[in-house]
Amino acid sequence: MDISAIAALTPVVPVLTIERQAVAIPLAQALVRGGLRVLEITLRTGVALEALRAIVGEVPDAVVGAGTVLNGRQLEQARQAGARFAVSPGCTPGLAAAAAASGLPLLPGVQTVSEAMSLAERGFTVLKFFPAEPEGGLAWLKAVAAPLAGLRFCPTGGIGLDTAPAYLSLANVACVGGSWMAPGDAIAAQDWARIERLAAAAANLKRP
Repeated sequence: MDISAIAALTPVVPVLTIERQAVAIPLAQALVRGGLRVLEITLRTGVALEALRAIVGEVPDAVVGAGTVLNGRQLEQARQAGARFAVSPGCTPGLAAAAAASGLPLLPGVQTVSEAMSLAERGFTVLKFFPAEPEGGLAWLKAVAAPLAGLRFCPTGGIGLDTAPAYLSLANVACVGGSWMAPGDAIAAQDWARIERLAAAAANLKRP
């Protein structure tokens, strides 16, 4: 699947920073039970790749990707761990080239119209808008809808259950990313039932 097809699977992509390997599988299972199949495991911890590999092996209904991918080396590590896609907070020519060479779908991040235009020239049609809230949020997305009519976005950064519906109401928003459905205190308490409920609420958000 390409990024467009992956985004079509869910209105919300959980952005997960996993600190302990032991919670990876039950966390993913709770999110999938709640209806969120597409999971982004950020490469911000020492256990991230092993957690990703474990989820790929044990939670077959999940479509697992790697987040915070910054270079070609990390992209290849994610691919070897079984990631179905990669997400980056920005994008460099080297990372874009590595993604094209590997065939691993990449959701590259942008903050500006020029960055979006540059990635569109490389064939990217779905982009991560990050960090969404600090960089203009809904107003930015509405403003670029006409001039960047061929592009769609996955806004991430500062979005919660209260603001997600407004983002999802925009025609140029493919999905949103967030971590509110997997709060740290619930993970620490291994309260998988609470996470499943939060995931279900997110999965039921509507798109146009």
